[in-house]
Formats: sequence, C-alpha cells, structure tokens
Amino acid sequence: MLPLRRALGNHFRLKLKSNFNRRQLHFCCSHVKHHQHLLNASSTKTIMSEFRLPKSLKPINYDLKLKSDLVDCNYEGLVDIQFQVKQSTDLISLHSHKNIKIHYINLYTNSIKQSQSITPDHSFDEKLERLNLSLPFNLNQGDDVTLSISFNSTLDDSMMGYYRSSYKQDDKDIYYALTQHEPTAARKSFPCLDEPILKATYDISIIHRKDTVALSNMPPIHSSPATSDTFNYSKHSGSTNPDEWVVTKFEKTPLISSYLVAWANGHFKHLESSYKSPISGKVRPLRIYATPDLINQAKLGLDAKSQVLPLYEKIFDIEYPLPKLDTLVANDFDAGAMENWGLITGRTSVYLYDDKLSGLDAEKRVVGVQSHEVSHQWFGNVVTMADWHGLWLNEAFATLVGEIIVIDRIRPEWKVYSEFITQHLHRALDLDALKSSHPIQVPVKDPATINQIFDAISYSKGGSVLRMLSNMVGEETFLKGVSIYLKKHLYGNAETQDLWNGIAEAAGIDVQAIMDPWTLKQGFPVLTVNESQNGIQVRQDRFLSTGKPTAEENETEWHVPLFIRQGDHIDKTVALNKRQAEFALSDVSSSNWKLNAETAGVYRVLYSPERLAKLGIEASKSDSSFSLNDRIGLVNDAFVLAKAGNGPTSGALGFISQLKNEKEYLVWSSMATSLANLSSVWCEESLSVREKIDALRRKLFSPLVKQVGFDNKEGDSPDVLQLRELSIASAAAANDKAVVQEIKRRFQPLLEKDDDSLIPNDLLRVIYAQAVKHGGEAEWSKCLEIVKNPNPPTPMHKIAAMLALGSTKHEELIEKTFDFIEHGFKNQDLMYPYVALRNNPISRRKLWEYTKANLNKLEKRLEGNFSLGRLISFSFDGLAQPNDVNEVEEFFKHRDTSKYSSSLNQGLDAVKGNSQWLARDKKDVEQWLEKNI
Repeated sequence: MLPLRRALGNHFRLKLKSNFNRRQLHFCCSHVKHHQHLLNASSTKTIMSEFRLPKSLKPINYDLKLKSDLVDCNYEGLVDIQFQVKQSTDLISLHSHKNIKIHYINLYTNSIKQSQSITPDHSFDEKLERLNLSLPFNLNQGDDVTLSISFNSTLDDSMMGYYRSSYKQDDKDIYYALTQHEPTAARKSFPCLDEPILKATYDISIIHRKDTVALSNMPPIHSSPATSDTFNYSKHSGSTNPDEWVVTKFEKTPLISSYLVAWANGHFKHLESSYKSPISGKVRPLRIYATPDLINQAKLGLDAKSQVLPLYEKIFDIEYPLPKLDTLVANDFDAGAMENWGLITGRTSVYLYDDKLSGLDAEKRVVGVQSHEVSHQWFGNVVTMADWHGLWLNEAFATLVGEIIVIDRIRPEWKVYSEFITQHLHRALDLDALKSSHPIQVPVKDPATINQIFDAISYSKGGSVLRMLSNMVGEETFLKGVSIYLKKHLYGNAETQDLWNGIAEAAGIDVQAIMDPWTLKQGFPVLTVNESQNGIQVRQDRFLSTGKPTAEENETEWHVPLFIRQGDHIDKTVALNKRQAEFALSDVSSSNWKLNAETAGVYRVLYSPERLAKLGIEASKSDSSFSLNDRIGLVNDAFVLAKAGNGPTSGALGFISQLKNEKEYLVWSSMATSLANLSSVWCEESLSVREKIDALRRKLFSPLVKQVGFDNKEGDSPDVLQLRELSIASAAAANDKAVVQEIKRRFQPLLEKDDDSLIPNDLLRVIYAQAVKHGGEAEWSKCLEIVKNPNPPTPMHKIAAMLALGSTKHEELIEKTFDFIEHGFKNQDLMYPYVALRNNPISRRKLWEYTKANLNKLEKRLEGNFSLGRLISFSFDGLAQPNDVNEVEEFFKHRDTSKYSSSLNQGLDAVKGNSQWLARDKKDVEQWLEKNI
C-alpha cells in the first residue's frame, strides 16, 4: 500500500519536516525500556495472544456471494467458509465487525453428516472484533467443516471495508462501491479469518444491477441474469426484481491473504492494453477503470503498468501469476493506493494525468505509484509477511525496487536514485531521530497499533537499509537474492530472516548478522570523525534530534559500512562494527575525502568544523569530486546535526551559502527544505530576524528565478522544470516583491474571466497559494470555487486550491477555512487544509485551538482511518515555544489516545526539538544573519 504522504506531492517536501507525514506507531513514555521489553519478549505470538485467533481451524476456501445495492447503499452476503480442523475444539472464532448484521449461521461437518443450526449460540466481542461460535459437540482433528453465514451491512463513507464513493453527474451524486481491506478491514466487509498467515482461496460472485460493472481479483467466468433463486440466501431481498440484476462470477483465486481480497461495483469505464510475458510469451490483458468523468485522464497509469510488468518478471525470474491486472481509480480513498492482487486501487491524485494540464510532479507520481503497487504483486502478494510485524518486508521492498530500481530503467532522466535520498532516506532519518520512533520490525498488539506502523520507518527506513545492503553486495547480487527468497516461498508466508537467507545465498556473507541491528533496534548512528596522523578515528553513537542519548539509549552498535570516498574511488570494504575504531587513510589532512559516499548509508556524519569547511569548498566547485548524491547528503547532515546541537546553526548556514552556484535541483531542494524549517521555527521571533531570514532565502533563490523564468521552454529537462517550481516557491515564500507581483499578474485572468493560460501546470500550487496569501477575499473565493467544482480540470487543480485556502493572512478568511473543514471537505482531503494552515504562521496556533475544540468530532469522523493521527500531529507539531510541550501534554493527559498515540508522541518530540533548537541557537543565528545579510 502506498501511504498518503506519497500522494501529497512537492508542497510537503518543501515545507514540512518529513517525520510528521506518515502513519506512526505508539510506544509508552519510557520508550527505550518499552522497546527493549518488546524485543526481548519470547515471541510475537505471546504479545498478540489476545488478538490472535485460535489455531484450531485453518481456512481452505471462501465461497462469497454479495448483493451490491448502490441505490439503497447496502449489501447482503452469504459466505461459505471451508475449514480443516487442526486441533480438536468446540469453539469457532473468526473476525467480524459491529456493522455486520448476522441473519443466520449453519455448520456442516463430515463428522455429524448433517446441518447443525447454531445461530442461538454465537456472540460478538466488539473489542476483539470477533464472532465466537459455541458448539454443542467437538470438532475433531482432520474434520472438514463448512461454516455458512448470511449477513448484511451498509455501504458507508468510512473508506474502510466495502464502502461507497461517489461522483457528480448532472448535479446528482452517483454512487459506486469498492473495498479497502489492509490492514484489518476485511472483517468489516464479511466474516472471515483476517490474519495474513491464514491464506485461502476465494470464489467470489457479485449480484449487481445490469447497468453496472463488477470487478474482483480474478477475471469473470461469466455474467448471467439473476433469477428468483439468486436471492434465496437473504432474508431481506424484499420486492427485488430479478430482471434488474445480473450475477457475475469470478475465477477462483490462488492462495491469498484476506487483506488482499478485493471487489468493486459501479458505473465504471475502462481503458485496455496488454503486455507480453518475457518468460512465457503469454499476452495478458491490462485495464484501468474509473468513473466516466475521469477515464480520459487514466492512460498514463495504464501505460506505466504495461512498461513495468515485464521488468518485474525479468528481475524476479517469476511470471506474473494471475490472468489479468486491473487498476481502479477511486474518488474517495484513505491511503494513497492499495496493491490488491489483480485489482489495484488508489486515489485520483495518484492515477490521473492529463498530457496538457498536468505537470511533471503529477507524471512522476502516477508512474511511481503504479510501479510501487505492481511490485507488490510479487513481494507481498505471492509471498506475504507472516504477520504485521513484517509489514516492512512488503513496503520497504516496494519503496526501493518499485519507486527507484524499476523507475530508473524506464525514466533515467528523473534521477530517482538521487531523489531517493530526499524522498526517503532523509525522511526516515528525521523520524528515526525521535525517541518516539520504533524499530523497522516491531511486534504489534492490536489493529490500532498495526495502523500506526504504516509510516516512514516501515517504508522509507526499510527501503534505505535495503538500499544500503544493495550497495554493499551489489545491486545484481541483491536482486538475485530476492528472487531466491521469492521462489522458496511462493504462495506462502515468510519472515525477515527468510529474506536475509536468500540474499546471503546469493552474496556469500552472513546478511542476518549485519542487518539484525538495523531492523530489530530503534534508531541509527551518527559517526563522529576526527583526523589522526595516519587516518581517521570514527565513533558511532545513536543520533537523537533532542540531544545526546543516555547510556541506556546508546547501547546498540551497528555494522556501519563507511563507504569512504577519495576522489573517484569508493572503498566499500571498510566497516565500523564496534563503538569506535581507527582507519588508515592516505594524505588525510589535504585530500578531499568523505564518508558515506553517494549517501548510501543509513547514518549521519559529524565532521570537525575545519573539515566541514573544506567539504563546503570542494562541494561548491563546478568540477567537484563530490557527486550529486554526496552534495545532497552533506547539506542535509550539516543542517540536521546543527539543529540537534552537534554544532552551531551558523556553521550550517555558512555551508549552505557556499553552494550559491549549485546547478542541481535536488541539492537546491535540500537547501530550500533546511531554510524553510529555520523560517518555520523562528516564525514568532522579532520582525527584524524574520526579515533577515527571508533576505537570505531571497539572496539564494531569487537569482534562480531570473535564470529559469516562469514559463516552460521546449526541451526543458525534468531538473529545470523542478528547479523552476522550487525557486519560485522559495522566493515567494520569502516575500520577493517581483516574484509575488508576477504571481499576482498571472492569477488575475483566472480571477476575472476563468482564464488560467498564464499559469504553467507545474506552478499551480505556488501561484494559487501565493495569490491567496497576498490577495484578499476574491482570490480566496476563486480557490474555493475550484475546490467545490465537481469536475476541476485535474486532481492537481483541486489540491492546489485546497492548499491555497489555508494560506491566507486574513483572520476572517482563516475562520471561513475552518468552517469549510467542518462542512465542505471530504474526509480524504482534510490533510490539505490542515497542512496549509499548519505552515501558515498566522493560522498555526489557531489550528491547534480548532483541533482541541473539535477533537471529539474529528475522532468520530475519521474512526479507523489512517489520517487521524497525522492531522492531530499537524495541529501542533510546528510549535516551538518552551511551554507548548506542556500545553499539549496537559490537553491529552486524560484522553484515550491509543489510536493515534504514535503521531502524538512524535509530534511532541518535534516540538521539543524545535524549542530546544530555538533556545540554544537564537543568538547564534541572529549574529550570523547580522554579519552576512
């Protein structure tokens, strides 16, 4: 599954510290002790015992029949679950949900040779979401059992389970429905055994109206007219006219985990293509489905799918196993996208692209997301983690291979290997530097906890440690090991150790010994480097953004590949595997050496001020021996280490200032993020200091605006297109009068006559937001009009307008934005106004007050969704005053925060880091600005 963060785009990369963008996991206040307890526990099974189903029954096959009623927004179902009895028992337990109403339950077994009605003897445990059936006899080991359950439920707008979405047609809401089952919402759709390891096959039939389309994991076998007998399983068929309905029956699935089972029903249109398997030569059909108003923007997603599928077959040496692969574009979707086997689903913003109206960012998102989800068809679907503590196995791999290795083979001009550093590595390090982080592989307790590990640790840190390992053994060897792993566990479940064994077999080294500390322990090291007469002395300590770790927090010693660069040579053989050591290095005092070449390692490097100055001089040269990846890492390390108190911020500002002649977008992006963070934390300081920070940003970015201009030119590279957007956004954020004036000029025709011809596609967000920021009610209202428009030109237009609403300086318009949050925004879209209001210094504290006043409604509105924790964190994590932490803690002290405790703790750590940085370096920054600006 793709986290929502990936669907949100460049606005967040520029303006937000990345550790607040994703799903997060709770740990109690004594973080280290708590983590150590979990890691020392005898088994994950012990920790999860209350929430784990008994192992007495193994599901073999589900025969699931559903009547999907899009008019009354409900559905009825009959599921026949075939079990094999593994242990003698008189109790059957399976998952269900409070919204599922049971009509009847029948049991058939080969031991009693008859139907036994047990409806009176079932109970439901709402806390465990468990349906318990007490039997008047024992089921014996080896018995074959079929449990038949008739049920019904509503199609709600929760974006979990089988839920409804809608689109506008002639000012009417037209409903359709689809599933979202990851991680534990299959039970919300139908009674089942909802754990990843309990794989089974599925026979699915959908009863639906003739004018609608039914989809599922597998291709349809046939679609036939309904008869009066079709509805016999239901007690609530009422006056249903069979002539209005058809039954679509789908092929049996292979063995599949419940969270990957999927179906949908609606008035969908589709585009079709195919690809030819490089392994078998077989041609498979590929489709992308959307509502009629959106299908004309779906072609890029279909094309990307056909491009990457053959590459995955070659990489894994395993043919795609299903007869088809569909994608469904959804108007309402909680996460970014979902890898359901054979039926990928996702948001409009990650799958729609218009050649004329969408920009590069939208193109990169569509291609990257489609590739990410296709990679899961093998890594996650064919071979599935044994349980949710192994989520990272799925997501880290899809992040690295799906978004980087494969994309580079079809879009090398995007420089995705370098972009990985800013998109994933630095995001992971930001989150993992908090005390409230968690290990990559972490025992999970309950569904609320599972929801919170869909975060930058599972995705980005996991992908980063795999990238580091790939750099150590070589990418070809790494991928060969992955293929070995997949082939050994086809259609089964696996643990992390199984992956290490596959790569070890290919590489000939003890991978598990190297990687266990990286996956089982929280945090990562900072390497302190000092020069000696014959080389360098290197020490590793855990890095924390809030200061030096205690002895207890600093127990882990990682196997750290040093990747030492001297000129063009990189030594990949040297590693620090203890607390400190000395390494020989020739000509150490005068050569341009650095550690972590290509920024391939998952750690930060702290140099002496003298060495950092030398690195800055070398990095600023047009013919620098440091690569693009090296320079990105140097900028980020310098600023983050200063923020954490490992050196003065003035040193980082001086380092950044040396790079004013840099040519590469990704280095400028790291610089822009660092300075935006400084501006954000200092936003309540004196006007003179804030103006000097803006002056520094203008000094760096305004010349770039003059260089690249506002208008795209034929032949512009992706790097130039992105640099244009970044420089204009940064200069405008720093109140460059000329840039702001040009933005207002380009927005004016849109304001007066709905003419947006002066607004380049890639500049939608910055022009909308800055026009509202420097305008008044007319500009704000125009963006509101775009938000309300049921058919804006592209999803990017609507997103840009939603972000702009929170950018205003005017108090009354801020209040109107809050009003619209309550009554106008879809649940899936609440992130956009929240993040804009959070980034706006004028509305930041108002957002915190609004959230406190409306938290009960917000919790109810987003119950079970991934979004809730992120919104709560966004409401306060930009604050930086000493008393802010106490105020937040006091507010939440007596509330049940179990469903978002991870986000809450991480937000609190962020505020602590902000306030400590401001208190420590306020004078240092002021003095540097006074001297240099």
